[in-house]
Amino acid sequence: MRAAGVKALGEPVEIFEVDELGSPAAGEVLIDVVAAGVGNWDDLVRIGSWQIGGPAPMALGTEAAGTVAAAGPGVAGLREGDEVMTHPLPLRRHGTWAGKVLAPAASVAARPSEASWEASGAFPIPALTAAQALDEELGIENGDWVVVNGAGGVTGGLLVQLAAARGARVIATASAKKAARIRDYGASEVLDYHGDWTTLAREITGGGAPKAVNAAPGQEATTLKAVADGGSLATITGDPPREERGVAVSDVYVRPDGRQLAALAELLADGTLTVPVASVRSLDQAAQALREVVAGADGAIVLWLGAREQPNGSA
Repeated sequence: MRAAGVKALGEPVEIFEVDELGSPAAGEVLIDVVAAGVGNWDDLVRIGSWQIGGPAPMALGTEAAGTVAAAGPGVAGLREGDEVMTHPLPLRRHGTWAGKVLAPAASVAARPSEASWEASGAFPIPALTAAQALDEELGIENGDWVVVNGAGGVTGGLLVQLAAARGARVIATASAKKAARIRDYGASEVLDYHGDWTTLAREITGGGAPKAVNAAPGQEATTLKAVADGGSLATITGDPPREERGVAVSDVYVRPDGRQLAALAELLADGTLTVPVASVRSLDQAAQALREVVAGADGAIVLWLGAREQPNGSA
């Protein structure tokens, strides 16, 4: 089958043929991929910083939406033809930038019919990251002040939406051109990250937010300045700052969780959570799509592998 990936770690993305996947083993499902998300994390896989699947040559891709082609022994609740989404780690061999992917059944959730295929394909990793940072690391509760630094990206936007849905009062940072969208997500305050936003955040909260999430690469230590003494900071960008002033710092790495993804999919279905899709590309355009994401695309970029035509407005 055709795949987009790398023939050796560190090389550019290219298109090549890989062997067809075998039947799913116990606890696995085989998925016909319709739409696959493209994220900064895929570039980490490309260069070998995030070691999953493989060895090269291997298809990249770590999230997708598609239909179940076959279910392995012992799999309950999933059958051929079911529409699903997944963050399918650990990868048995290849990622989602191919016609089919083998996924642990425990990483799979039903795809809500109310959401588009392309939004569903770009949803699993940023949504799971948001939930694991807010619910597990920070324990967000109704009425909490929480800072989200880097709200303009896909994951940052979902952090704002989910925190607001939990009843938190969100102070978000973004560029001025994205401020209106972030307010629509439910942010109480949107601060321009170009300015002295940490001082403003401390003034708004009367001495610092008790909880914060950093989603802006290289801004981990800056975000810490906006946190109150004894508060909590979760960073999803790696490189966590050293703890100070009694602030608990956690370094969040997304993990697959089908049950958690299913609960988040319900929020996607009812419109509580949304994913802005910047463009939908063909598999042949995978290298370009990854470059655009790394450069900072304004919304999700999705690879279309479905049998029908790409959605209107796709590139």
